[in-house]
Amino acid sequence: MHIIRGIAPGALRLARVRELSREARQRLKWMDHYKAQGNAALTCRYFGISRQTFYRWKGRYNPRDLTSLEERSRRPKHLRQPTWSRELALAVLHLREQYPRWGKDKLAVLLRGRGWQVSTSMVGRILTRLKARGVLREPPRTGISTRKRVWRRPYAVRKPKGYEVQEPGDLVQVDTLDVRPLPGMVLKHFTARDVVSRWDVLEVHTRATATTAAGFLDRLLHRMPFQVRAIQVDGGSEFQAAFETECQHRGLLLFVLPPRSPKLNGSVERAQRTHTEEFYEVTNFSLEVAALNQELLAWEHTYNTIRPHQALAYLTPHQFVTQWQHQRKEAKCH
Repeated sequence: MHIIRGIAPGALRLARVRELSREARQRLKWMDHYKAQGNAALTCRYFGISRQTFYRWKGRYNPRDLTSLEERSRRPKHLRQPTWSRELALAVLHLREQYPRWGKDKLAVLLRGRGWQVSTSMVGRILTRLKARGVLREPPRTGISTRKRVWRRPYAVRKPKGYEVQEPGDLVQVDTLDVRPLPGMVLKHFTARDVVSRWDVLEVHTRATATTAAGFLDRLLHRMPFQVRAIQVDGGSEFQAAFETECQHRGLLLFVLPPRSPKLNGSVERAQRTHTEEFYEVTNFSLEVAALNQELLAWEHTYNTIRPHQALAYLTPHQFVTQWQHQRKEAKCH
């Protein structure tokens, strides 16, 4: 059988065409039309393509290798090589393992605070490379159930519309959360959050009663580094009776949310999610209440003094309060 040089026999060419992608088969039609017409302008007009596109593929086309009409890899020939040192990568790895729920933004702030000259994007690239190499593994979800308790309350006092929240202590939101580390075991977690400074106070109990809530009120007033003016709670029974009496005794304003309005306590609700994701889900915490409260106290210190807060322009609550106190002192002097 005689084969015309440069052109595959019909049956063989048909078999090769069937192996091509749809886009490559279309480009092959361009080449066949051009071969028949001998005019590039007519071919471009017929298929509605630009001359630049046609000539690019004409230059690549090899009649002996129809795969030359397939798209080429767009992967760069010279890949960007890491510019960070091994010591920096280890510092990022250590911080991420210490705080497994913190992203590149918070880690970058901590690294710069320790003297590293590093950008947020570089921290992100280091984390990506560590994950690709299998050195850094995301902590698995433990399946711990945390659920907000819903209570009905016959009496509620809403926060007045004219009440202004401008400085730390103007409004502290308090909320409870059910933590279920084991089947049949429920711990009652209390969180108090100052709306302005994001300063949090945490505590856990086996039961959420008005007595335990009143005791928690005493601890939050002691551990917040500013005077508290008002407390806001939902309609839970633990915030009635002894708790309400204690607020009145201390001269604190007490605002109670209307039923089914958790969004009005949004700041502390968000805090509950943070403590669930960054403490309970990634910590092998104790199941004994006294020991767990010590671990929560250590996490509370980390949250208030080490963890950068996006809403505070990546200051910690402690840094924010310190700046506020300094500005307040200067204003009084002037």
